[in-house]
Amino acid sequence: MAEMPQAVRGFGVTLTTMFKKVVTEQYPEDKQPTKPRFHGRHQLNRWADGLEKCVGCELCAWACPADAIYVEGADNTDEERFSPGERYGRVYQINYLRCIFCGLCIEACPTRALTMTNEYELADSSRADLIYEKDQLLAPLLPGMVPPPHPMVPGTSEQDYYANKVTGSSPDQGEAV
Repeated sequence: MAEMPQAVRGFGVTLTTMFKKVVTEQYPEDKQPTKPRFHGRHQLNRWADGLEKCVGCELCAWACPADAIYVEGADNTDEERFSPGERYGRVYQINYLRCIFCGLCIEACPTRALTMTNEYELADSSRADLIYEKDQLLAPLLPGMVPPPHPMVPGTSEQDYYANKVTGSSPDQGEAV
């Protein structure tokens, strides 16, 4: 007989829940904005003149607990310069089938080359399409940027880039391409 009140109480919870208004998200039609610190798709950033920030150090790949990042560095030459440093990331891949969006790769990056965007719609019908290559991860060229490879801004060093003293491209960089 002592079990009866608990059963009645349980049915009472069920009855009150049955008549509550259901919260329904209208997801594809009504997309809610994400929070500012949301961890979404990765992006490889560029300097103000269009050179890539990634120096191919592979620290992001070492920091990734899911082994979702593959980086292969290469040396810049005077004829082909992709970043202000002596190296750049020739091959850069992120496997979104493995990525857990923890952000440890972002923390490990010494040049802030890798950041996370608020983009979260990453579903695809093919597993191979969820392995993003460098061209898919690179930030778009903004007005005034010159597509690499091209030389650094004349009269600057790589330290000027890292100190954010380079604010855009120069006409000399566009001619060298």
